[in-house]
Order: sequence, then structure tokens, then C-alpha cells
Amino acid sequence: MIHFNSNIFFQTKGAYIIGGSIRDLLLDRIPTDYDIAVKGNPKKFAEKMAKNISGRLVKMGKPGQMIIRVVSNDNIFDITSLNGSFIEDDLKKRDFTINAMAYDLSSGEIIDCLGGLRDLADKKVRMVSADVFKKDPIRLIRAYRIGACLNFEIESQTASIIRAYAKLIQNSAGERIRYEIFKLLGTSKSYHYLSQMDDTGLLGAIFPDFDQLKGCSQNSHHLYDVFEHTMKAYHHLETILNDPAKILPDTYIQIRQYLDEEKTVLLKYAILLHDMGKPWAKTIDNRGEVHFYDHSRKSADLAQKISQKLRFSNREKRFIDFIIRNHLNPLFLFTDIQKKTLTHKRVARFFIKCGDNAPALLLHTLADIMAKRDKPNQLDKDFIWFIKEMIHHFFYGFKPKIKEPPLITGRDLIHEFGLIPSPLFKTILNLVQEAKLTNKIKSRSEALEWVRDYLKSKALQGKRI
Repeated sequence: MIHFNSNIFFQTKGAYIIGGSIRDLLLDRIPTDYDIAVKGNPKKFAEKMAKNISGRLVKMGKPGQMIIRVVSNDNIFDITSLNGSFIEDDLKKRDFTINAMAYDLSSGEIIDCLGGLRDLADKKVRMVSADVFKKDPIRLIRAYRIGACLNFEIESQTASIIRAYAKLIQNSAGERIRYEIFKLLGTSKSYHYLSQMDDTGLLGAIFPDFDQLKGCSQNSHHLYDVFEHTMKAYHHLETILNDPAKILPDTYIQIRQYLDEEKTVLLKYAILLHDMGKPWAKTIDNRGEVHFYDHSRKSADLAQKISQKLRFSNREKRFIDFIIRNHLNPLFLFTDIQKKTLTHKRVARFFIKCGDNAPALLLHTLADIMAKRDKPNQLDKDFIWFIKEMIHHFFYGFKPKIKEPPLITGRDLIHEFGLIPSPLFKTILNLVQEAKLTNKIKSRSEALEWVRDYLKSKALQGKRI
């Protein structure tokens, strides 16, 4: 039984709450927005509701498809005319049976003419009809997004129709695809649904370059082809993000504080595309060894095109590009530590360059290593240990120092050395910060002495200051 606040929802003949809000209420989830269908002109209903809840009216949509939105402090109500002569006609035009139920505000009855209650009980996402995907192809992804959000399975016949119509997703607007994909990636079991999307060909229809990854064999460092490796890396990353304490017991609190919803989604998205350029970068030398030189750049370039098509924000594009373009850099540091040539200065420069993206890049690397083979060999274990140490050092060594006040500022460069503000200021202050982070200098006096020596060396080289 569903109970409503009578101050918000009043008995009105010919008015129905419909769609996802009914589904959520039946699942004991609290909706924040409600769709209401009203016979005839919905304006009077909207005005009465707005008065009852001290809300405001907003008119939306096109002529003939007008939506009147009532906005309160806590909820949004979208009120439209009934789509058909009867409520059943409206429900039959909806996407999935669990979204095609209505609550009659006059009688208090649930109207379920398509078996939505049964599918809720069975935890199934079932299409209302085979035409729903042709009418709006974004529903192809929405099926999996709803499944991931509710932990429901896609009904078998629905999956078959998705397979038949998968290519239609390419007719959908990029921003709508982005919305559905991001909602799906924001769930804790998105790997399961991405795998199903691949089985129906939908993943390849959204990201056409994905099909090139399948069968693209790799070198002796990898057990799997590029596609299998990518999916396994995604699964490992999602597992780490869901419970970082299991693999990072010393830093999981800091990681949980660091990872907001947006970073989590973007990090998952980046690892999905991180090796996209490998088929185009693949070469085989005269000894039969496989190489992927510069594949991180090629992958980042391809990801940029996809992000542009899906209408990502500039901030989102910058983060994704940084992770993919730099995803080999931790490996270069590890190679140096194997050679015993890694210096504190190099580590400090790595963290300075990465800034706040450092933990994200290192978490990406961790999942990437774990996806090389079923069981890590000793080299992989050493690499995993190194990445864990780097994450620990970021939170316990680098970050506290970054938060400390700078040893000197631009004001000191003016008053102590008579310098005129210029791009040189940034160069000097960055070098001083680097020297501080590598423990070469620890005090203001040492910083000033360092600048004095730096300026002398520049003068001796005959360079203009």
C-alpha cells in the first residue's frame, strides 16, 4: 500500500501519479520527483498543488507537449495531460513495465495493466513492447541503467530486442547517452551490466572502436587481448572503489574522502577507454615481440573525440584526458626503482605534475596491473607494492607538505631581490617548492639562499632576469 501526504496529493478524479515514482515507492525508495498525468488541462491541478505546498510554477516543453513543473523545497512535480483517452493508453506508451504503473489519486488504487508488479517482485526489467526502442533508442541504455540502479536483471526477450536494435543508439543525442552511461557507472555493480551490454552489441554501438580491441593480442606481459584486459581492469577498479580497505588498509579513509561521486564515475569511464588506441599503435619487431609505442597518446586522442561527441564538460574532459594520457607514468617510476635510479626529486615532480589527480592515476594503475593475468607474478606483485607505497606517500608525505604555507612568496622576490613581476616568478617559486618537497630546503632562510644561488647561476650564464 502507498500512502501520500494529503497536503501534497489531494483527491482529484482523473489525476494519476505515474512512472518511476510509483516503482520507487513500491520498493521503499523515496522519490524526489513525481510525474502526474491529468485528464484535460493540467494547469488547475498544478496551481492548486503549488498553493498547497508553497511551490512555484514553471512551464516547460513545446506547444502541444506542455509540462507544468511545480517546484518545492523538497520535491519536483511534472504535471502533463493524459497521453490518451484512458490511463491505460498512457501506460502502454511507456518504456518498461516497472515504469508503467499508476496510482489513481481519486480511488487510491494502483493501476497495473502490463504486469509491472510481477516484474518488481521478480526483479526484472521488461519492455512494454518491442517498439519502445525504435520510438526512443536511449531506452536501450536505460534498460541497463535501471537494472544497475535497482540490481534487477534484463528480461531475456527484452535483451534479444536490444541486440536487434543496438545500432539505433547512434541516433541518440550525445548528452542523453552521457547521462545514462554516467548513471550506470555510478552504481556499485556496473561491470555486470556493461558485460551484458557487450553481449548484446550495445557497448560496441556506443563506442564503435571497442570492437577493434577484441582479438587484439598483446605481449608476454599480458594474458588477455586488449578488450578482455580492459574489462578485467574495469572490474578490478570497481572492486577497489567499492571497498578500498581490502587492498589499501593504510589509506582507505583518505581515499574515501578523496573520491566523490564525479571522480568515481570519471575514473571508471577513463579505464574503460584507457587502451582504446592499442590496435592503432600495435607493432611487431623482427623478433616477433609486440609493442604498443605511444598508445597512451593515441588512446587519449580517441577518448577526447568520444567525450566531445557525448558532450562532456571541459572539466570532465580534462580529467579523463589526464588519466589516459599519463597512465604509463607510474610504470616509468617503477622501472626507475628497479634500476635503483628513482630519486626523491623525480617522485616530487610526479606529484607536482599530477596535483590532486595523483591518487586517481595511481588507483587506475593498480587496477591496470591486476588485470594483466589471473595470478600476479613476482614483478606484478612488486609493482602493486610500489603503487601502494606511492599512494601512502601522497597522503602522508606529499599532501601535508603541500598544505604548509610556502617558504617564500612573490613579495619576497620583489623586496629581497628587486625582481619585477614576470613569468620567472612562477618558475622560481615552483623550483623552491620542489626543493622543499624533496627536503633540500626546510626554512625561509634556506629558500632565500637557494634563490640567491639560482639568480647568480643565471647571471653567470648570461641569461636575462
